[in-house]
Amino acid sequence: MEINDQARITVLGVGNILFTDEGFGVRVIEELKARYEFPENVSLEDGGVLGLNLLGTISEADHLIVVDAIRNKGKPGDLYRIEGEAIPKRILAKNSLHQVDLLEALTLCQALDKVPETVILGVEPKDIETVGLELTLPIKQRMEDIIALVLKELERLDVRYRLKGAENHVLRDTCQDHQN
Repeated sequence: MEINDQARITVLGVGNILFTDEGFGVRVIEELKARYEFPENVSLEDGGVLGLNLLGTISEADHLIVVDAIRNKGKPGDLYRIEGEAIPKRILAKNSLHQVDLLEALTLCQALDKVPETVILGVEPKDIETVGLELTLPIKQRMEDIIALVLKELERLDVRYRLKGAENHVLRDTCQDHQN
């Protein structure tokens, strides 16, 4: 897949940080912002539980990577990658209102004729009902794995990024790939 530098790519973390693992997607965005620098066409967004209010953000993207806690009857810490036709079926079975609203926002994008290529990355939560700001241990332990999956999706879209403070150390640079 050849992506130009003008393609708008949004990485959107959703969830409620007040309910332990429910805030997983937002916590991933916080970590990505703290660790990495991305080009101007890549946007890292904390979507919280805004649901339909994210319509503008979603419709402006050419490529959308959503990060969330996803209940899928797996064991806590199971990772998921959902794309294409599987998105509506998998989200409709969820019991979180922001996930239903996210699906509705994606559906409304169709009415605007501006549906981004969407991939949803998620983790099976252990607890999304207890009030608490900390992720549970099995979910915290999967943070590095989901960050690696987000970076892999960005690499698939030919995105260059680097660790903050590593001016001369580019982790992913595709300029030379395009010159050959």
